[in-house]
Parts: sequence; structure tokens; C-alpha cells
Amino acid sequence: MSLNLSEQEIVRREALKKLRDMGIDPYPAEQIERTHYSTEIKKKFEQGEELKDVRLNGRLMAKRIMGKASFAELQDALGRIQLYFNRDDISPGEDKSMYNDVFKKLLDIGDFISVEGFAFRTQMGEISIHVASFKVLSKSIRPLPVVKTDASGNTHDAFADPEQRYRQRYVDLIVNEQARETFMTRTRIVNAMREYFNKDGYMEVETPILQPIPGGAAARPFVTHHNALDIPLYLRIANELYLKRLIVGGYEGVYEFAKDFRNEGMDRTHNPEFTVLEIYVAYKDYFWMMDYTEKMLEHVVRNIYDGSSRVRLGDMDIDFKAPYPRIKLLDAIKAHTGYDLRGMQENEIRNVAESLGIETNPTMGKGKLIDEIFGEKCEAKFIQPTFIVDYPVEMSPLCKKHRNDPTLTERFELYVNGKEVANAYSELNDPIDQRERFEEQLKLSEKGDDEAMFIDQDFLRALEYGMPPTSGMGIGIDRLTMMLTNQSSIQEVLFFPQMKPEKQAQVSDIKDFTNLGVSEAWAEIILQSGWSSPEELLELKPTQLHQKLNGIRKKKKLNIPALQISEVESWFKAE
Repeated sequence: MSLNLSEQEIVRREALKKLRDMGIDPYPAEQIERTHYSTEIKKKFEQGEELKDVRLNGRLMAKRIMGKASFAELQDALGRIQLYFNRDDISPGEDKSMYNDVFKKLLDIGDFISVEGFAFRTQMGEISIHVASFKVLSKSIRPLPVVKTDASGNTHDAFADPEQRYRQRYVDLIVNEQARETFMTRTRIVNAMREYFNKDGYMEVETPILQPIPGGAAARPFVTHHNALDIPLYLRIANELYLKRLIVGGYEGVYEFAKDFRNEGMDRTHNPEFTVLEIYVAYKDYFWMMDYTEKMLEHVVRNIYDGSSRVRLGDMDIDFKAPYPRIKLLDAIKAHTGYDLRGMQENEIRNVAESLGIETNPTMGKGKLIDEIFGEKCEAKFIQPTFIVDYPVEMSPLCKKHRNDPTLTERFELYVNGKEVANAYSELNDPIDQRERFEEQLKLSEKGDDEAMFIDQDFLRALEYGMPPTSGMGIGIDRLTMMLTNQSSIQEVLFFPQMKPEKQAQVSDIKDFTNLGVSEAWAEIILQSGWSSPEELLELKPTQLHQKLNGIRKKKKLNIPALQISEVESWFKAE
């Protein structure tokens, strides 16, 4: 197969060769120190600081050639700044090649450079760097999309197609400032949470990703095989059971930012690989955890939004100021469907679900039926942060029974904008009760529920040694980030979301063209000029193709005889 290069890619490869011919390494190895970032220079200059000797590293994002003097834009990790190039400053001696050849002709948008010079303000009032010297750090041989903004602020030729942006996130981050800001905010969210837990003395830990039993949640796992041990292993669906083992071991507060994996559907709010925060604190219950969660989230929001507790999400204003309302799950279902499910048996709840137009199947037990009813008829109603509390025991196999009602559990979920953000329990620490709950899950598995929990015998053994009263809470970091950055798709907050395999275009080789009667020399030129197949070549009329190819010959000054129209017409007949 032949590498199909566009005309711009060919030009950039030629520039690469010319740089090397001039003795310039386009990919130098040595460390390149900087003195400032672009934003630092602007801030310090505005404050009156004189910046006579600065060095910046970054990517060239614009060039405006104006004879002996030119302007450019450099983008670094924090922003952009204008550069001013003067031929006689860049090339003070007789040899003007660094300006006339390297800067003007061989540097392209996307190249990494290092510049030295001083800060000044142009006549137009823009803080800029007067460049005294520059160095090529990395030559870009594939052109970037050129995003243009007109005088009215309208954007043209934006790199905006979602599939392209998710597949080529590296390009998205280069040209779309909002994408960079979203991921910086994600990092600030995690840092603010970590800061909140650390101040209370809780310990950040790591637990296994490859697990012999996929425990801690009801979900379908990914499975693999360990050759040396000759056993199946599962990518974790939750880290809960390992964190509880640590509470058994004597730690009183542990948390983990974990990658979990679930072999389930994909949509705008679900990715098979996702990030969760789970925290477990000994001697606490779910009432304490509700208080702790709402205060922690208020802290996070104020931290990233300059003291405000309010977040704009679509056309809604979400206020994360504590406290949040607390509504019992069965009360929410009654309020929004008119059905009171208290005391109902499985078949009665199934009838209710079907009467509400909810599809059911025989594998669904009482807990899953209630979950479906709530998800279909209630979730979307809770826009402002709201705790839904006291779930039926069938829905929560790892949760302690309610102290006042044994048919319920001490569990809450936090809903924001109609989506679950957090899930928490007073953790079940009775090993006998826990074993019975696992056995109920086993019965569901035998009925065909492929999301039912496995029995984790080692976790049961750990509980038998004794676990203190404990409350645990989990938050989906991806979904929280979506809400705090006003994004409607989970793909917008994942650097590299899971995608269907990319279809690779089949590129023809020289033989495919010579079979038409094209000479090898012209076949090579045709491929280099961007035609990927004979079919694409022959989409033009013979006269157009004849004119185009001879134009390329003339422009590139190729040492090859001009094509005759009869020769081009013969290719069409051969097809």
C-alpha cells in the first residue's frame, strides 16, 4: 500500500528535508528551559514589570508575513501570546537565512518553537514578544485545522465534528480552547475532593483492577484469562469490597479514585470505562454521609467557580449550596406514579410496571422492577440536588437494613438534573445477613440475571472478623464533571472515550494506476498529489485531468515529459 499524502503534507516533508540540509535538527533532543508562560508575561507586564529577557516554548498557531517584519502567535499550556519578528534582529549579520528561509518559508502552523526576546506593547496595544532568536523544537508534518474568527466574533472552519474530536482528541485540545478548559476543570474537581478528604485525615489507597470475582455492584463484567494462574479474571465493576476489607483491617477512613469497567451499553451518559470516587468512614452512618457529601460538593463547586455555589447547566441554574432535600424512594414513586409499592409482592410490582408501560422480563426480581419504575417515571423530576433515601432491601444487597423498618435499607442516592451523581449506604457489617443477601443474588443469577452479584467468600470471611459500623459513598467523576462544566455528553469529559473501530481508507498503490496504462513516473506523481485510487482519478473529465496533471508538472518543475491528451484518454478507455 502507498502512503497517500496531501499536497500540504508533501510540502511539509520537503521543508523538513530543507531544514536538515541547512544543518538544523527539526527534532532536537536537549532540554529546553522556559522563563515564563504566556499568561505570566501578560500579567507581569500589565503590573509594570520590565521583562527584558524571556524565553517561551510553544506551538506556532499563526503567521502574518509582512516583508522585513512579521507577526506570529505562540500557544503554550496556559494561553497564547503574539510574537514580533524583525529580519535584522533574527539575522543580524550578512546571512539572513534564519528569517528569510527558516521563519518565512520552512516554519508552518503547528510547529513547536522556542523564542527569546523581550516583552513590549504594540501600537495596537497588544502585549507581545519582540523575538531576538528562535529555535525549532518539533516540525509538524500534518497540517492543523485552521479555525478562523472574523471581526464579528464568528468562528469559521472549526474542528467541531464530535466523532473527529473524540477520535483525535490531541487535535481538539490544540485548536479548541473550551475542550482544554473542560479537562482542566475536571482536574480541579478531583483536586478539590482530594483536598477535602485529606484535611479530615482520610487515606487515599489503591485496590486491584484485575479481580477473581467482580463484586461490589450489580453489573456485567469484562472477563479475561490469566495464563500463568490458569484462571478467569474480571476487570473490576466496583472497588467497594476491597475498601471495606481495609476498614476491617483497622483504617478508619479510606478513599480511592478508581477506574471501573462495565461491559454494558454506551450512550451520552455511559462509557464502558469510567472513573468513580469511593470513600468509607468507620463509626459513621448514612445520615452523617449525607451531611458530609453535600458539604463536600458545595466546597468543590465554590472552589472551581470563584466562591459561587451555583452552576449553569443548559438553561437551568443549579445551586449546590447545602443542605439538600431528602425524599424517600417509595414516597417519590407514589408522588409521580400514584402507586404505593409498600407491602407489594414481586408479581404485583411487575403488574404496576407493565401498567406504566415499562417493559419487564422474567429475570427481573423485586428490586430491579422498583429500580425500573423509579428510573422511568421519577429520576428526571429531580433537577436541584436531592437525596433519594431508604431503598427497599431487594435493591441494596450490600446495605444495612433500616433501623426502623427491616423492609428498607439505610441508603441514599443523590440526583442532580435528573441523573444519579452519588450512591451511599450505612454499610452492611452483619456477616450472616450479608451471606443471605448474596445467596438471594445467586438465585437471581440462576434465573438469568447477568448483572446479579457473585458470592465473594473472602469478603464474607473478612466480615466475620468484624467490621465497625461504617458509611460508604461513591460519586461518578465523569457525570459530576459533565454537570459542573455544562456538558451533555460523557464523551466531552473523557480524554479518550471508547469508540467504534475507525474505518481505514484503502489507498491504492502504483500498480493500480499502471494497470490503466499510466507510466510508473506519473503514477508516483498522481499518488503524491492526493489521488487515492484510479476511480477517484477518473472522476474528472479527460481534458480536466490532462490540464491538472500538466499544471502539477509545471508548478513542481518536474523533469518528466508533458502528458498528451491522447495518453490521458487511453486511461479512461482501459477502465
